[in-house]
Amino acid sequence: MTRTRPQDRTQPPQTDPIRALLASPPDLPVVEVLPELRERLSPDPSASDDAGAGACLVLTAPPGTGKTTLVPPLLADVLTKVPAGTPERRPGRVVVTQPRRIAARAAARRLADLLGEEVGGTVGYTVRGERRAGPDTRIEVVTAGLLLRRLQRDPELSGVDAVILDEVHERSLDSDLLLALLTDARAALREDLTLVAMSATLDADHLRRILGGSSGGASDGTSDGAAPLVEVPGRLHPLEEVWAPPGRTGRLGPRGVPRELLAHIAATVERALDERSGDVLVFLPGAREVDDVVSRLRGAAPEGVDVLPLHGRLPASAQDAALAPSPAGRRRVVVATNVAESSLTVPGVRVVVDSTLAREPRLDVARSMSGLVTVGVSRAAGVQRAGRAGREGPGVVYRCCSPTDWARSPLAPTPEILSADLTGAALELAVWGVPDGAGLAWVDEPPAAALAAAREALERLGLAGADGVTPLGRAVAG
Repeated sequence: MTRTRPQDRTQPPQTDPIRALLASPPDLPVVEVLPELRERLSPDPSASDDAGAGACLVLTAPPGTGKTTLVPPLLADVLTKVPAGTPERRPGRVVVTQPRRIAARAAARRLADLLGEEVGGTVGYTVRGERRAGPDTRIEVVTAGLLLRRLQRDPELSGVDAVILDEVHERSLDSDLLLALLTDARAALREDLTLVAMSATLDADHLRRILGGSSGGASDGTSDGAAPLVEVPGRLHPLEEVWAPPGRTGRLGPRGVPRELLAHIAATVERALDERSGDVLVFLPGAREVDDVVSRLRGAAPEGVDVLPLHGRLPASAQDAALAPSPAGRRRVVVATNVAESSLTVPGVRVVVDSTLAREPRLDVARSMSGLVTVGVSRAAGVQRAGRAGREGPGVVYRCCSPTDWARSPLAPTPEILSADLTGAALELAVWGVPDGAGLAWVDEPPAAALAAAREALERLGLAGADGVTPLGRAVAG
């Protein structure tokens, strides 16, 4: 019997899946700025592996340009190092935040699919109650709240080379607080940590100053001490506007969203299916309204049309079904809350039906009560919703309001930090050691009255006191 020599059994070296993706990326607008990003994010070649400050950068890009898909692998590749005295490269580890669990899971799945792998290998995710990541994971997608917990446990973020804060324009309370604490930790403990903030509509100049301040000045070469800005051009196809006001019903009643409006929205979806081609994405303010409209449409949808809900309360399998492409020969109507505004991609959509309503947190400081309030959507959010119809070809948006209602809408949504209950944020600040938030870099500072009310609530609950956070408070925060 012929023996196989050892050299005959050797295998060729494995190809780095991230480098393979970057060598042949999908045709997305962000590809145009990848060389500039690589140059700005690359470490100083004159510095040793263990020295030098990490880069800070702001990236602005419209939804659908591919920033969530290609910027994390680029950064992971840029930060891959060869430590002194060792022959092997040490892969860079990048943590990417998303505002919602649905978006975190979907982003990880999309990137893993492009790499030809299963989730949990090179790309993984961690959300509340679920983790699919391991020792070989180089890109981990998490929610902002989850990274906030990690930062409180380990302010140095050991083992993490870079953090990408995605969709920062949504201005959730967790993301604003995370940005403030991250820049504080970077300035004091982790000068080598690379920070990238990615946004669609936020005031980029203010964000640049915040990130520039965390690195102690213009280490990137900018004359004003602000972090550099990279802008990604969009490729939105022509978008037609159709006004579909509900008539005398109005958009809001004394008890919230009238059932007559939901019937009108369902009828508008049926009209859109009759007048247009492609899948339909419907925006509603909450899960209750989504379930109501889904029920109406399933009883009236024509043959060959699948009606699917999409909101945060659904099980993962139902969320995945709403984000999958349509089967051949069928159309879909995806009825969603604002989770589909900017941080998710719903393929095949050519029509958007927008209720022009949103649900936002509000705090009544006088009564120390908070809750969700249904309001007219801001024009910035409405434009993002409409843009979902113009990603793959010419699209149309049916807006269920009058042009006058639209003109009266606020330009941007109210940031949660300015309107929500701050008790949870006050506890985080107490654990961090700055109960009043002084000295932190805020996009918008928390209102003094709301923060004072939150600190009083913590004292009443025994979670914090004059000497700072109590053991019970630390346990609750954890």
